[in-house]
Amino acid sequence: DGLLDAFVEASRFLEREGVGAITTNCGFLVKFQRQMAAAVRVPVFTSSLLLVPLVHRLLGPGRRVGIMTVNAPSLTPEHLDGAGIAADIPLAVVGMETEKEFTRVLLDDELELDVGAARQEHIRVARRLAAEHPDLGAIVLECTNMPPYAADVQRVTGLPVFDIGSLVTMAHGALRAGAPPRPA
Repeated sequence: DGLLDAFVEASRFLEREGVGAITTNCGFLVKFQRQMAAAVRVPVFTSSLLLVPLVHRLLGPGRRVGIMTVNAPSLTPEHLDGAGIAADIPLAVVGMETEKEFTRVLLDDELELDVGAARQEHIRVARRLAAEHPDLGAIVLECTNMPPYAADVQRVTGLPVFDIGSLVTMAHGALRAGAPPRPA
């Protein structure tokens, strides 16, 4: 809260600099999606959570979209609304708040991460998510720091895994298709 004006101004600055699209470094900024997108003419994608409605439509009937987030209690209806996630989309949300290493670094602004320990935490949480929800059809990683563990999550669950990299790749493909080379 209180950061929206700074994000809007930064978006306008980036647009003036000539960027083709804007993304952010925290999935929880999705609550500012509408305001940031309205402030500029280039595409804005604040969170991988924007993929949830699409992922839901990719799945067969009766399948649920899993969301792995850094902190499940912090993922509020305001965030879901900002991502366009309607109440009729079946979700299973699990957070990393039960773990120590990943959240210690991210939430306490620590500088060093034990990558192996964080990997094992993601594997543990993903297994728990899949075990608790056998109707799971795919997983979306909310946190922009989770993509390094996407392959691990996919391997242990056998499910498609989407993250901010998936969204950036999709947007990049859409933007570069008709764009001439940009001068250096």
